[in-house]
Amino acid sequence: MARYTGPRCRLSRREGVNLGLKKKWSLEKRETPPGQHGARRGKLSNYGLQLREKQKAKRIYGILEKQFRNYYLKASATKGVTGTLLLQMLEKRLDNVVYQLGFAITRAQARQMVNHGLVCVNGKKVNIPSAQVYEGDAVSFNAKEATRAYVKKNLEMNEGWSVPLWLQADIAAMAGKVVRIPAREDIVVPLNEQLIIELYSK
Repeated sequence: MARYTGPRCRLSRREGVNLGLKKKWSLEKRETPPGQHGARRGKLSNYGLQLREKQKAKRIYGILEKQFRNYYLKASATKGVTGTLLLQMLEKRLDNVVYQLGFAITRAQARQMVNHGLVCVNGKKVNIPSAQVYEGDAVSFNAKEATRAYVKKNLEMNEGWSVPLWLQADIAAMAGKVVRIPAREDIVVPLNEQLIIELYSK
């Protein structure tokens, strides 16, 4: 699956919030959006607000348009609140779970860890970052010494990390568990999912 490989701080500056794409980001240095005319941009239209919210969601979770739209289509075809279902599917991605457990510094790093075969679900290697996890699933890492040293370094850098209530982390064992499906109040990303649904509903 394709992914964005350009400057990451630029994406946070464009949206005006920290998207969690890097451990450190540079919005404090330059408060205007990137580009020659960044400082001149005026008030956004309703469509502009909806578009920015969708772009923000795609950038937070590190996915591109086709895959994001597929998540929306699946959420809209499922019984329930479409916006909540969309966010739940994004949160239940394996790369996001590895990140939320504190085993990776960023979602991009978590994605790379999954791609490289470092992550196991219920004892079996899974190398698909978009794989969905479910209640009761156990997330761990392969037994290689290099992998464990890599994860230990990330845990040290993430000292004080707050694991969401729908997940359970065992730092000593370098493992985690999905306790339950995340409720809307468990998802703390800076998104207004209703704007995204309105955009796709047009």
